[in-house]
Amino acid sequence: MRTVPSIIHLDMDAFFAAVEQAAKPSLRGKPVIVGGLGGRGVVSTASYEARRFGVHSAMPMAQARRLCPNAAFLSGRFDAYRQNSEIVMGLLRERSPLIEPLSLDEAFVDLEAGPYGPALAAAGPGEGAQLVLAVAEDLRADIVERTGLTASVGAAGSKLMAKIGSEQAKPDGLVLVEIGSERAVLSPMPVRALPGIGPATEQALRRAGLTTVADLAEAGEAELVQLLGRAHGTGVYLMATAQDDRPVVADRDAKSVSVEDTFEVDLADRERILHEIDQLAARCVRRLRATGRSGRTVVLKVRRFDFSTLTRSETLRAPTDDPGVIAETARRLAAQVDTTGGVRLLGVGVAQLADFTQEDLFAQAAQAARAEAGAEAAEAAEAVGEPAAAEEGAAEPEAPELRRWSPGQDVVHEELGAGWVQGSGVGRVTVRFETPESGPGRIRTFPIDDPLLRPSGALPLRPQV
Repeated sequence: MRTVPSIIHLDMDAFFAAVEQAAKPSLRGKPVIVGGLGGRGVVSTASYEARRFGVHSAMPMAQARRLCPNAAFLSGRFDAYRQNSEIVMGLLRERSPLIEPLSLDEAFVDLEAGPYGPALAAAGPGEGAQLVLAVAEDLRADIVERTGLTASVGAAGSKLMAKIGSEQAKPDGLVLVEIGSERAVLSPMPVRALPGIGPATEQALRRAGLTTVADLAEAGEAELVQLLGRAHGTGVYLMATAQDDRPVVADRDAKSVSVEDTFEVDLADRERILHEIDQLAARCVRRLRATGRSGRTVVLKVRRFDFSTLTRSETLRAPTDDPGVIAETARRLAAQVDTTGGVRLLGVGVAQLADFTQEDLFAQAAQAARAEAGAEAAEAAEAVGEPAAAEEGAAEPEAPELRRWSPGQDVVHEELGAGWVQGSGVGRVTVRFETPESGPGRIRTFPIDDPLLRPSGALPLRPQV
């Protein structure tokens, strides 16, 4: 057991929504909801202003609109979130090389492994706790200075209690759980406060008369195993009695990379389904390459009209990051699934990740064969004076297409400068022109294909001094 509460858990406050508020002065202090904006979209993050109306993550977006109709509903800007995450993780690495990222906005840090380790080892429990508090406060201040965002931090002698501390600290706070006080802190809490206890487990415990963490500890391991099963019951008992010796593990390695889309209208056309699979494969490869990895197993996920979900997978001869190979494999997997009733969701993923590639020549050959067939059809049509049918792999003339603008998207106007899309429809797009360091900006409306308006990268982060 540690003698100093040297493990910290950092959790950014309403991260996606907070990034949007930091970049868009007109949204500060107002409800902001980020997520899928389609009919089947769900909330990814809600600002604290929106949470007062009962909006929370994973809620259907339609319900969020009913609860908080005056909120700003944004589709999200992953690049901006990643930029801010990289800054935060960099600040954590200045405190210790031993960091366990859990997501873009959450991580454990072991301060004993960093530059403060010798001082913590030499300090008594009281002095060590004060040093940890000082380090955590400096960290939170640096995050505000560098990003304009706030974070909640818990510090304790274990990962469990550090996580409990950060939950208690929300929003924008710091809670240190002193060594030896863990049971006293946990006992009065409801059972849902423990990680891994969801609604179903809570109901099973409630039926047995167990509503607080103290009740769980008093019930004992044997009763919890009888109620919840061996693994879950033992795990719950260990948490209820504050027993957690898990180390902070650096660079948690992803086991797979995947993307998926839920469609507002079920897809029934086979060619449209295959087209969406190609698009998903391309997006999956972009994520895969961003991690510098390749993968050997391609996974296709299909949720049909009746909500039945099927997965199919194929393991290649060697790892690849070729979008054509992955798309061709996913197409083969799609042939194994009956989609005649319609498809609600599609997903493409890659597993068995590796650090090198060796292309699948069979998949490449199939891709080449499709392209060759398209070329032959074009030649035959030309020979009889007919236009060639559009085949996948054959070049198609570009048709004029109206731009699509997403709420929250960063744009730049050649005359008016940087701004973001508030909304679009009926051939018009509305833009608010402001930057992170400006006040709330003015609003202008343009034709949806205005030549002076174009998408841009994320609005700049807070200037460095």
